[in-house]
Amino acid sequence: MTTPPPGFTSGYADVNETKLYYEMAGTGAPVVLLHGLSLDTRMWDGQFATLAADYRVVRYDARGHGKSVPAPDAPYSNSEDLCGLLDCLAIERAHLVGLSMGGRTVIDFIVDNPGRALSLVPVDAAFGGFHPITNIRDRLGVIITTANDISVDAALDLWMADELFGPAVDNPVSAGPLKEIVGAYSGWHWTSGVKGLDSDKSAIQSLGSISVPTLVIVGELDLPDFRATADVMAEKIPGASKVVMPGVGHMSNMEDPAGFNTILRDFLSRIR
Repeated sequence: MTTPPPGFTSGYADVNETKLYYEMAGTGAPVVLLHGLSLDTRMWDGQFATLAADYRVVRYDARGHGKSVPAPDAPYSNSEDLCGLLDCLAIERAHLVGLSMGGRTVIDFIVDNPGRALSLVPVDAAFGGFHPITNIRDRLGVIITTANDISVDAALDLWMADELFGPAVDNPVSAGPLKEIVGAYSGWHWTSGVKGLDSDKSAIQSLGSISVPTLVIVGELDLPDFRATADVMAEKIPGASKVVMPGVGHMSNMEDPAGFNTILRDFLSRIR
């Protein structure tokens, strides 16, 4: 982000014994953007100002990411952190847009807090209770071991080279920003040993209870795991629609910002 949009503010929210860095701009119905693992608020640079023209848009660094203050060594919940942030910002209900880990967070949040969402947009997202098709968990296990036994930098090299990021790394629009953002990740989730309580949740049995307008977005070139979860969400969430973005992978909003913005804004504009 170069020039902040009108009404831009930033700060730290005291949430569940940690401090979450957030940025906010615009007026209107709230739209909250949640990033993926090893990323931060900057992954939404292509959406933040655009959405702020019509909405009160909020993006924040999840616990252990970006500018958020390192947290105590105690179990935590990303869903509860989101709830605490909304409370701090006096936001009762919001449109929730989350990519990958952020998508899982918004799904867990809406299952736990069904009255606090205006809409749901999981992007290249996973959810608790889905069993991966590929060996992505094994690959992530190697990365975590590398972070602890060798160095975080070595682990980040493996992470960036993983097929998950292949299309984004090969894309001239997203390659540079993605490398910069991931390269700044502290590795906290890999090395701290702190337990994420959301990993115990299995939202797959609760998808049918989600009653807000839902748009599932997935990249055509994303891993089979995330294409499959998109299919399950579109089938199980009542009234949900699905859009497959052509020519992009897991980082769909960064790989094709204009296309992503058109899809998201069209969806949001139809919600009253």
